[in-house]
Amino acid sequence: MSSPFSLANSKAHQEEYLRWRDAKLARVDSAYKMSPPHFYGIIEEGKSPSKKELNSIIKQCDDYSLSVYQIKDHQSYDIDQTKRIILSLANKLGLNKLDGNICAGNDSLTSITQTSHAGQHEYIPYSTKRLSWHTDGYYNLPQNTINSMLLHCAQAAVEGGESKFMDHEIAYILLRDENPDYIRALMQADVLTIPANILDGKVIRPAQTGPVFSLNSQGQLHMRYSARKRNIEWKQDSPTLEAVAFLEKLFEDDSCQSSSSNSKYIIKHTLKAGEGLICRNVLHCRTAYVDSDNPEKKRLLFRGRFYDELPLAVTENNT
Repeated sequence: MSSPFSLANSKAHQEEYLRWRDAKLARVDSAYKMSPPHFYGIIEEGKSPSKKELNSIIKQCDDYSLSVYQIKDHQSYDIDQTKRIILSLANKLGLNKLDGNICAGNDSLTSITQTSHAGQHEYIPYSTKRLSWHTDGYYNLPQNTINSMLLHCAQAAVEGGESKFMDHEIAYILLRDENPDYIRALMQADVLTIPANILDGKVIRPAQTGPVFSLNSQGQLHMRYSARKRNIEWKQDSPTLEAVAFLEKLFEDDSCQSSSSNSKYIIKHTLKAGEGLICRNVLHCRTAYVDSDNPEKKRLLFRGRFYDELPLAVTENNT
């Protein structure tokens, strides 16, 4: 399969990469200057999104790997209705195979909120703490690769809780432009190992080893990554460690004081009630937040992780 992600040294492969790279950066540079950005999708009626609205989201995901959407009539739905609506939205976009992780509910959606539930409170996403850069399911087995993700806000925090996103294709470009050997290193089958998750002496999940960058069945780029320092093992060779350091520096550049041109590719948005994200499992993180003392007004997001790959267009069967 011809692919811009091929690292072959032939002139034809190099030219294909440069054509893809230049087109990608041109789209992104234009979209990121808009207010709101071009990838902000509007859904007028949550129960019945139009084919045009759905295709707009798919097109944005194809162009930018993500789409931030807003359901205009979100206030007319209660929590149970909201969950059904966002699951229906995912289904209409071709996403059906949910990852039923240990913290998910019976519907396989996960409630991201501050909790003290045993076995769940130990994980950072269910606290008010800052959540570091990652892609979802980086610890999953290959047959359970998370290709797509939905994140929907039902209740925002009192203060903070800003989400940050980076298109993993942009991360790939920045790495490859710096040194193609970084990409070769991060495509190694044994480059990243997540140790087994052991709870009360029981193995909840075995150790998982695999690449950072790989291609899905559509030839699109997939990324598996976590910026965590603990419970993560990188292959100890120079290209890998240099590539990891480059990524860490890329995220460190995200500050008001930074003059780095790379930080312009980090999207910052605090999701409001009725807003959400559909994406090809892009890089993301979250700032710390202050929660409400009222249990009914605590920050609440619903997350759906999908094995499905987002299609390139909405079909009649999905509408």
